[in-house]
Amino acid sequence: MSQAPSISPRRRSVFAARLISSTTGSEPPRVIEDLRRAILAGDEPPGTLIPIDAVASFFGVSHIPVREALKVLLGEGLVDHVPHVGYSVAKLSFAEFRELYEVRQALEAAALRAAVQHATLADDETVRASHEALCAASEQADDRKYHAESRRFHMALIAPARMKRLVHMYEGAWNMTEAARPMARVSANGRKTFCADHDHLLDAFVARDAERLVTQSAAHFEHLKDAITEFRDDPEVFRPSG
Repeated sequence: MSQAPSISPRRRSVFAARLISSTTGSEPPRVIEDLRRAILAGDEPPGTLIPIDAVASFFGVSHIPVREALKVLLGEGLVDHVPHVGYSVAKLSFAEFRELYEVRQALEAAALRAAVQHATLADDETVRASHEALCAASEQADDRKYHAESRRFHMALIAPARMKRLVHMYEGAWNMTEAARPMARVSANGRKTFCADHDHLLDAFVARDAERLVTQSAAHFEHLKDAITEFRDDPEVFRPSG
């Protein structure tokens, strides 16, 4: 059962103020898509209340489509709901967060084995380009860009597998950890370790060495899990277990 989120006055007012509408022309509001994008952006930390009145006012709709959108996002694991409190950005326990990394690792390993069998020279160029963008984001210490480019790199590695359902599950597991923006809390040394990991992943991919690629992926996930352990007791990131 979900625990009641810790809600401060600042969190009550800011979420709707940060919303951005992607609707153009006479299109109906994209409530689900824009709420999902706002959560994944990580501007408001886990536990932030999502005020239905303010969100409905922003989109110019009644409460009904907002509640329907939040129920969809609840099913995706992006929001929590507590009766008599409301909806909030989902807040995971450390154990749940680590479990999602385990899920991603297993899915990525399966996809990587298939990817190297189908990858082309064009895929190599895509992976190299995403790797360069990721390295640049790391050097710039741009947390938002680093999050985005890290995801793009890993997606480029598994895309040649042509396993749409697996990729959908992989993205879903990744989405549930995005609001916490874990990489923004990783030390400089941790970033350097991740950069080395990504170099090894790139090398193994272009060499079409499936075993080495999967081994490097496993090592990378162990480094990720070690990194989040350093802030496992941070109440801004994780919900207490129990």
